[in-house]
Amino acid sequence: MLTLLQPLDGAILLWIQNVLRGALDPLVCFYTHLGDKGLFWIAACLLLLVWKPTRKAGLCGLCAMLLGLLVTNVTLKHLVARPRPWLDVAGLLPLVQEPDPNSFPSGHTCSAFAAAAAWARTLPRRWMKYTGLILAAAMGLSRLYVGVHYPSDVLAGCVIGCLCGLLACAVWNAAAEKRGL
Repeated sequence: MLTLLQPLDGAILLWIQNVLRGALDPLVCFYTHLGDKGLFWIAACLLLLVWKPTRKAGLCGLCAMLLGLLVTNVTLKHLVARPRPWLDVAGLLPLVQEPDPNSFPSGHTCSAFAAAAAWARTLPRRWMKYTGLILAAAMGLSRLYVGVHYPSDVLAGCVIGCLCGLLACAVWNAAAEKRGL
């Protein structure tokens, strides 16, 4: 399936490289690095733990990201073993270095959407929910911009992350209901 998508995926990445890259390169590289090892999302979840109305969002976000890590980086990346796009797309130059040779699915995108989906279900204010989703989408797009993931990698990371976020919230709610909270 991924080999069928590869020509379209590669064409999109080359279009991004040839049309969109330029003045924003340092900013996008900085932002994409904030997602390394999920650090930005972990820090945001820890910050949410400080204020009681957002504590559940922080805990669910951390659980969702842990689940996403197990699904993407521990399991699927090694099972699928899809090479990074610059190895297969002629003329594509990545803006950042990635030590992991496997591309599918995007772990950065998964962690971003795992946290954002959990936050969307648990944060008390609508603007907070949308901010999380916008930041997650920006993380996924940054992975395309810097040339380290195919669009299908990012889409899979988004879907897996959202499912992990929803699952973490469902488990939390079921456990709270069982405890009578």
